[in-house]
Amino acid sequence: MANFNGKNEREDVGTMIEEHPHYNAYWDDKRPKLQNIDIPMYVLASYSTGLHTEGTIRGFQYTSSKEKWLRIHPTQEWHDIYQQDTNDDLQRFLDHYLVGTENGWENTPRFRLSLLRYNAPPIRFRVEDSYPPARTQYKTLYLDAASNSLQTAALSPSATASSQHYQSDSSSSDGAHFTYVFPVRTSLIGFSKVTLSMSCPDHNDLDVYVVLRKLDRDGNALLNINIPPKDWPAGTQPDDIPNENIYKYVGPNGRLRASKRATGVEPGLTDEMRKLRSPAEVWYPMDQEAKVKPGEVVEMEIGMWPGGIRFEKGEALRLEVKGHDPTLPEFLALEGHITNGNRGVHVVHTGAGFVGELLVPLIEE
Repeated sequence: MANFNGKNEREDVGTMIEEHPHYNAYWDDKRPKLQNIDIPMYVLASYSTGLHTEGTIRGFQYTSSKEKWLRIHPTQEWHDIYQQDTNDDLQRFLDHYLVGTENGWENTPRFRLSLLRYNAPPIRFRVEDSYPPARTQYKTLYLDAASNSLQTAALSPSATASSQHYQSDSSSSDGAHFTYVFPVRTSLIGFSKVTLSMSCPDHNDLDVYVVLRKLDRDGNALLNINIPPKDWPAGTQPDDIPNENIYKYVGPNGRLRASKRATGVEPGLTDEMRKLRSPAEVWYPMDQEAKVKPGEVVEMEIGMWPGGIRFEKGEALRLEVKGHDPTLPEFLALEGHITNGNRGVHVVHTGAGFVGELLVPLIEE
């Protein structure tokens, strides 16, 4: 790919991954020193990009800038930047800081967040006091493989062991599912994480993928359309829209290789930056490899990208655990070409003292 390989002008990233499979000084040199950034910032974020969501939010949170604004929009990122009102908004910021125009930009709300509703138009640019909002409560839901559910109370250590399994090396396997139905209108805003007890009887490593899906009241899994219907070509129907991540968003997701499951304290953060860390953020040193014995049960703490989803009473959140990427491909030509090292069956264990927890940032509305 021209973006990665060049003749003495760009580094061959693919080759360097093979030469340096673990985090070391080579990769650390590419790590941005966010604490050194102290200029005014206009930060724009999208939930539905396959590349930029986590880095954008972390970049906003951990810079030293005192004058910074975050705007999370509900559409695909390219769509948003070509809208007249969003261009005008950015222009006011640039005029204020680059030209010195006294246009009142400093009174613009610092945090404007959007929430996706999937089966209804999104909530756009809601003003909040922080990100995530200060009233956010981090709720732990507990996996129960016996009922395919997420419970509000932890399973007793004496609870009978149960499990779900899936074929990890099959792209058609739908994985393991765990569902929670909301008793009241609730919004999910921010980072989530899941801790799983996993095993594989057939191999010494596991590539595990997780995603949070929204279900309607009838239990149907929903996709969010990233382009507003008013901007579709005349006569376009939802089924006419390609199954690409550009157009359709599944939900907040994460992934982790079991042999790289070690966690640690993220270096390079100041005390002030550490105060901003969400309890759902996970940092992996990635500097060593710890293979898994076939059949051995290991705990995997998997961080998920930030999300913004509104659930009405009776709608549900479903955690899905899979052996392949749960998101749609960025382009249809990539479908089926992203491979991993999975082999055989993956097993998710719950009960009998096995840890299975989902930590989600929720606001009852």
